[in-house]
Amino acid sequence: MRTEIVLRFLWTASVLIIAGLLAVDVYVAQRDSSLFYPLLGVTGVIVVLLAAGLAWSSRRAFLRRAEQLRNYIEGLLDPEIFDYELPTGDDELGALAQSLRRTAPRIRALVESLKLEGARREAILASMVEGVLAVDKNLRVTFCNNSFARTVGARIPVSAGTPLPELVRDPGVLDMMNTVLATADRVERRLTLATAAGHAFDVLAGPLAGPSTTPGALAIFHDVTELERLERVRKDFVANVSHELRTPLTAIHGYAETLLAGALEDEKNKRKFVEIILAQAGRLTNIASDLLVLSELERGGGPSTQQVSVRAALESALRTVEANAKARSVRLIRGNIDDVKIMTQELRLEQVFVNLLDNAVKFNRPQGEVRVDVQSSGNSACITITDNGIGIPSEDLPRIFERFYRVDKARSREMGGTGLGLSIVKHAVEQMGGTVAVDSRLGEGTRFTVTIEAAL
Repeated sequence: MRTEIVLRFLWTASVLIIAGLLAVDVYVAQRDSSLFYPLLGVTGVIVVLLAAGLAWSSRRAFLRRAEQLRNYIEGLLDPEIFDYELPTGDDELGALAQSLRRTAPRIRALVESLKLEGARREAILASMVEGVLAVDKNLRVTFCNNSFARTVGARIPVSAGTPLPELVRDPGVLDMMNTVLATADRVERRLTLATAAGHAFDVLAGPLAGPSTTPGALAIFHDVTELERLERVRKDFVANVSHELRTPLTAIHGYAETLLAGALEDEKNKRKFVEIILAQAGRLTNIASDLLVLSELERGGGPSTQQVSVRAALESALRTVEANAKARSVRLIRGNIDDVKIMTQELRLEQVFVNLLDNAVKFNRPQGEVRVDVQSSGNSACITITDNGIGIPSEDLPRIFERFYRVDKARSREMGGTGLGLSIVKHAVEQMGGTVAVDSRLGEGTRFTVTIEAAL
């Protein structure tokens, strides 16, 4: 405002000075005409000097105001934006300054909103379980979240601009991205990445383009390894159930046909045939019963829990298998058994012990031993059942808790097992909030360790 007043004062003073000089020239010329032109020349020089001074002052003022506007615009997004001095006045620069002052808060609010939205989007993508990968048209990484980086074993964070072949060497991923960039179509495939320890992924890739983005491709990697495993388990379960049921059903059907075909009159063999049918029917009943137990365990239902004595449940289980142990000349040894109580269902805990003890007896050798120990350690109970029987091959250990998995199929069926006992043990112990582990050496014996939190 001061600059504008000064400039107006100077312009007014200059006009008055020029007018005064011209009046003096006219007055002198009337007195002496010979002095008119010299005075007019002097007046001209003075006018030129005044004009130059006014022009310099005006230019200086203009540049200063223009500099203020430039600084304001360049610092438009700074927190101190409203402390900047803007030019004033009724001219075009003053009007522009007022427009900028009115527009600046809206621009700042819009930029802050965009920053917040960008940060939110980055946080969502970074925290996703699914891997997210974005590349530009030259197959250089523009975004990669931590899940994908961990999947391919890359160092976090992945630098923007990294060539995709340096990050992922899988030809399937490169082919998908190239296809999307070439056709601008969505592509869906299931890939198994060697860099991700052989995990399987459902990959959805599509074009990435918009008014504010450069052409590229975006891919989302959904890990379906567990789904594939469960699908294999389901298929194996159906196949195993069919196989397990087919064997006794075939025997029942065959012996029943034999009886109907005339063996009913065979006094020597008919009782044997009926006993076989009864045994196979009992086997079917056992399979159905174990399947129902597994189904109930998976649903997580059943009676309410209560404090159960581990010693009492173990003694009951030992009495249950005692007759079978004597028949096989296997000695049951009661080691150190602490009286620990846990919160569970008594029937389930006893069933766990019966299944483990029954296996230890059945897969033992004559004059073998089965030892039971219970130790209280802090807030947990540790139950170990150890035998010196035939043991389990190391390659079979990871699978022994699977349904219908048998280490020695012929011997297991011969002993009447359903192949579901250890699966029931695992599900039951996990429902109690505990864990079950196995350690075995072929020809030396096996030790099962059950750890369950003790009741307070």
